[in-house]
Amino acid sequence: MGMLSKDQLKEMIQYYDIKTTDDIKDAFKDMFGETIQEIMEAELDTHLGYDKHDKGSKESSNRRNGASSKTLRSSEFGELPIQVPRDRNGEFEPLIVKKNQTSLSGLEEKIIAMYAKGMSTRDIQDHFSDLYGTDVSPTLISNVTNKILPLVKEWQNRPLESLYPIVFMDAIHFKVRNEGRIQSKAAYVVLGITLDGFKEVLGIWIGESESSKFWLMVLNELKNRGVNDILIACTDNLTGFSEAIQATFPQTEIQKCIVHQIRNSLRFVGYKELKAVTQDLKPIYKAPTEEAALEALSEFDGKWGQKYPIITKSWMDNWAELATFFKYPADLRRIIYTTNVIEGFHRQLRKPTKSKGVFPSDESLLKMLYLVTMDVTKKWTMKVQNWGQILSQFVIFFEDRVSTHL
Repeated sequence: MGMLSKDQLKEMIQYYDIKTTDDIKDAFKDMFGETIQEIMEAELDTHLGYDKHDKGSKESSNRRNGASSKTLRSSEFGELPIQVPRDRNGEFEPLIVKKNQTSLSGLEEKIIAMYAKGMSTRDIQDHFSDLYGTDVSPTLISNVTNKILPLVKEWQNRPLESLYPIVFMDAIHFKVRNEGRIQSKAAYVVLGITLDGFKEVLGIWIGESESSKFWLMVLNELKNRGVNDILIACTDNLTGFSEAIQATFPQTEIQKCIVHQIRNSLRFVGYKELKAVTQDLKPIYKAPTEEAALEALSEFDGKWGQKYPIITKSWMDNWAELATFFKYPADLRRIIYTTNVIEGFHRQLRKPTKSKGVFPSDESLLKMLYLVTMDVTKKWTMKVQNWGQILSQFVIFFEDRVSTHL
């Protein structure tokens, strides 16, 4: 049941007398049933230690002993009548269909679990081939994984909390095939910290390469799903980001990522001076107060300003949104002055998607990211470190906006 050639397709159309889409579904239902049957036969071969029609000497005295009829339910194909092979000693139980199992959700779960680990359709086919000596069709794998799409939609539209003290926004890029061409697509990720101090992925959107216009759409969607207020938004240094946030959440403070700012600064520095410039930038963002940070920036300008005027200019132009964290205590500073929280999540998204160089569609990318997100967020059971102290600071700094939600 691998990819069919044109001749095989013609034979299939003739054999099943295919004239409608329902006929196609019936044909695949038969083929799926045959696949399950073949897997069970392969499992019995392994159990007995010899193939079904092996005429040679057999080490085991145990033998095949006919089959028992069974009907399985599949959400994709309805009812499937199968013949479960038996052995004389009554020891054999197929792994693919357990003794009292009447539903095929187990198989579907296996396929989805493998897909979630980043296995391609070809990987999943090979896995079933190695394990059971038979193929599972790409159509079946696609049909099973497509069941995730309504769940993605439901998750992406779920109501959200009205207040998030901290929200991180960043994009991660993937290659997607589109009309025969490979395009770079941005997965826009919004990760919030709840009032209780837990991390929550608010949503993932697939769009063209990163733009402030798309972020504006994302922010409006968050509002429509119930978010009324964000205290601090931590972002990369994308042009127009601040305007998008101010247009939707005008009270929100913006903290631009210091790490992004440093990276952008170092783009202009020659290799020989990279270490020295990096070292001299450190006193700016490590300063205990904003006043001390501005002094450090002035010293940096005195030393490097003539050679790299664009660096000082960039820091000064973005200062209002780079320096937000200085007003807060150390525990909160550590969380908001970089987008490390969301970049850590991005690394988790990258792991299983590494094996997929190019995704066949936006849909397949979103399915994968959703499954990985569900897998990763299950482990998010711990609050942000020292959250009690951080929350008490929020109550002081944003008294009216926080106290009504506690």
